[in-house]
Amino acid sequence: MEEEKNGNQSQTNLAIVAEKTTNNSEIMLENTEKFEDEKSRKRKNKIKITIIIMLILVASIILFSTIFAVMNIKSTKIPRGVHVAKIDFSNMTKEEAKSILEEIYSKKAENEILFKYEDFETTTTYEALEVEYQIDKAIDEAYNVGRKGNIIKDNWELIKAIFQEKEIELEATIDEEMLNQIIQNINNSIEGAVVQPSYYRKEGEDKIIITEGKEGLKVNEEQIYKDVNELIKNQTDINIIKIPLENVQPDKIDLQKIYEEIHKEVQDAYYTQNPFKVYPEVEGVDFDIENAKNIIAEKKEQYEIPLIITKPNKTTKEIGTEAFPDLLATFSTQYQSSNVNRTTNLKLAADKINGIVLLPGEEFSYNKTVGERTVQAGFKEAAVFNAGRVENGLGGGICQISSTLYDAVVMADLDVTVRRNHQFVTSYVKAGADATVVWGSQDFKFKNTRKYPIKITITVSGGVATAKIWGVKEEVEYDITIETKKTATIPYTTQYVQDSSLPEGQQKIVQSGSNGQKVEAYKVKRLNGQVISTTLLSKDTYNAMKKIVHVGTAQ
Repeated sequence: MEEEKNGNQSQTNLAIVAEKTTNNSEIMLENTEKFEDEKSRKRKNKIKITIIIMLILVASIILFSTIFAVMNIKSTKIPRGVHVAKIDFSNMTKEEAKSILEEIYSKKAENEILFKYEDFETTTTYEALEVEYQIDKAIDEAYNVGRKGNIIKDNWELIKAIFQEKEIELEATIDEEMLNQIIQNINNSIEGAVVQPSYYRKEGEDKIIITEGKEGLKVNEEQIYKDVNELIKNQTDINIIKIPLENVQPDKIDLQKIYEEIHKEVQDAYYTQNPFKVYPEVEGVDFDIENAKNIIAEKKEQYEIPLIITKPNKTTKEIGTEAFPDLLATFSTQYQSSNVNRTTNLKLAADKINGIVLLPGEEFSYNKTVGERTVQAGFKEAAVFNAGRVENGLGGGICQISSTLYDAVVMADLDVTVRRNHQFVTSYVKAGADATVVWGSQDFKFKNTRKYPIKITITVSGGVATAKIWGVKEEVEYDITIETKKTATIPYTTQYVQDSSLPEGQQKIVQSGSNGQKVEAYKVKRLNGQVISTTLLSKDTYNAMKKIVHVGTAQ
């Protein structure tokens, strides 16, 4: 009984313990759940607070950005930190910025650029090159910083400008045609320039002389364009460009091309009355290409290719003046007949051209007609332009014939296809009305664009050289003149050279200086005294000829 009573008591105690344990577990679970709920509630509150703060911050940023952007858009001034050509235009109006830039860059028109290679020098000016700075474009770009329409990007651009500075480049343009003229003048003037293969028919002989080209120097056009643009853009005070030259090989002799150019079938001269048309004589010219290939296979500077010539039975001269009844144009220039060598050269060139007949559409080449200026051909030493100076050269003076003919050609309403002005202004025609020629590099060409054939006559006598164009007048004939306009002056410089042959302090002017200039030439057509049309013929730049003074150094 006692044992049973103890057993029952133990069971009761265990039950009580179990109940208490259960109650404690329930209380702990309940407390845990309450803790987790509290923790979750706090976390949610933190998230809500963070979101609210972020929303307030974003709203503040948007509001600030909007106000900042609106203030910038409404402002009439260039934003802070914006520079053009390294000049700070912060908080200036567009008009103020433009006024400053125009004042600075208007003074640069007279800036000189000196092109130099060893002893050769030639100059030009910003004005002659028509350097034009894109001021309006740069100012518009500066003003539009932060005004693109995207608030975020605009504000970022404005902030960057404030702390890092925004640099706008001032672009410049040049007249590339003018620079090309300068390049060609350099190519024609530098010592050791490349000479291309050429050919001519020897006077009075049935053969052509083909001359090998010579390796030589040529201006690297791409580099000189780059150098000039870089100099103008950077606004350096040292306006000297070392002429970039490259050594180039001449072209190979093209016999097929030469054959196609000189080959002609013989034809007698004749003309028809209705319609009136002149058919000049054609001298048959041919040569054996295979034989010519064998001749030039031997390495020589000059080759003689025999021609097969067939003479016509009747020439235009035998037709008579009735074939070319009308004087279409005439132009004369004066020369010093006392200068025997120069006069000889003028007459030689004129005689080679005199009597030439061109059919409609046919092109005239001065160099091909006159041929190479050699001692064998009778040419003499006379004054020529060379490397910025007046020096003696073989064939000096024949540019007067090409220039005289050029003016007559323009006045006869023919189309000039190849023509370039001299390096300096000539004494026999006004600037813009000349045509220079250089054997192997610079030709003068024109085409007969009239309905009928023309005939050229040139006379050199008594100090006057005269070119005349004969033909048949068309239904409407215009009075044509070449009118020129000077657009810029290039002042000459003075070079002093020490001379030990002169007493110390004594000076001797070796070459008088003369200003260069830039001109525009126009072909003006008039009918019954009224101007019908004005056509630009050319824009020409003539270099200034430096004054050279020798200064004595002898004790």
